[in-house]
Amino acid sequence: MKRYPLNWFKSSQVQAFKVFGLVSVLTLELLNPLNLEQAFAQANSYQGKTIRVIVGYQAGDSHDQWARTYTRYLGKYIPGNPNFLVQNMPGAGGMIAANYMYNIAKQDGLSLATIGGALYFAQLIGRSEVKYDWNKFTWIGTPERSGFLVFMRTDAPYKTLEDIRNASEPPRCSATGVGSSGYDVPRLLEDTVGLRFKVISGYPGGADQDLAMERGEVQCRAFTIDAFFGREPFPTWIKKGFVRVIMQMERKRHPKLQDVPTIWELMDQYKVPEAKRRLATVYLNSGQFGSRPIVSTPGLSAEQTKILRDAYIKTLKDPEFLDEITKRGWTVDAVSGEDLQALAKEVIDQPPEVVAWLKKLLTK
Repeated sequence: MKRYPLNWFKSSQVQAFKVFGLVSVLTLELLNPLNLEQAFAQANSYQGKTIRVIVGYQAGDSHDQWARTYTRYLGKYIPGNPNFLVQNMPGAGGMIAANYMYNIAKQDGLSLATIGGALYFAQLIGRSEVKYDWNKFTWIGTPERSGFLVFMRTDAPYKTLEDIRNASEPPRCSATGVGSSGYDVPRLLEDTVGLRFKVISGYPGGADQDLAMERGEVQCRAFTIDAFFGREPFPTWIKKGFVRVIMQMERKRHPKLQDVPTIWELMDQYKVPEAKRRLATVYLNSGQFGSRPIVSTPGLSAEQTKILRDAYIKTLKDPEFLDEITKRGWTVDAVSGEDLQALAKEVIDQPPEVVAWLKKLLTK
């Protein structure tokens, strides 16, 4: 068989063949010294395929809006330019989608999911409904780190934080379930600074919680800062004076929340012991995963993982994508899949005292 010098394979002729799909099986056999048939197969492994993106939340909420936006751009950065199908699978703060991805979705690189960034708490405390290992997901990336806030109806009979601390009947906050900010943040505030809330969990998703707030079933909700300022009905609620933000979980006051105290300020004010402050830090580190991290199934090859991670990061830098999300009031503070993979391993490895505290905190 005839051999060719290496520089020949890099010629414009071969590149043209490659672009227009004119490399025949015979030609690939001739180019076998570089194993180009395998490389070309990998490059076009997504051609004609459809990638499903499972959204663990209801249609129309911030997770869903993000997924339906970035999937319009993601395909052009994946060899073969695949199609995308967004499918909602709401419930339990994204846990239903996480269980599906871990146990049912095929490990073929054609499934992605957006899930809750704090779902690893449910694994740490040993909840029976958890059917995944946080560390074994293939982590693709997240568009932003997320801080949390608590907002409340302005007509609720709690005008100050002291009113909440001293109330005989605590305000009612909505949540989907453990591992969601709506469930966990009120528990954390009660344990650290004595702000008491009655958490009503089991709502399927954000839209149901919005309706519950409007109907007066609940008076408050813990939520991510970016989503609160990034989607309706919250901007309209703010303009109408329907809700107000009473607390934020950032280290420093967020630029849009300069008149709202942080949990760190309250821990200073109430002289919270250092041990509890450290434990609060463990919980709030979940914000590094962001509110809508993207995962794929366990067991992806290194090549598939690299393709998906690279494409996601390139999408978040796409000028047209950035122009669109800027108009929506969204921002990007991306964390790479490699960094999330390392973080996933780190957060699962907790000492017994931290696990015991989380179990006490999240199973009241």
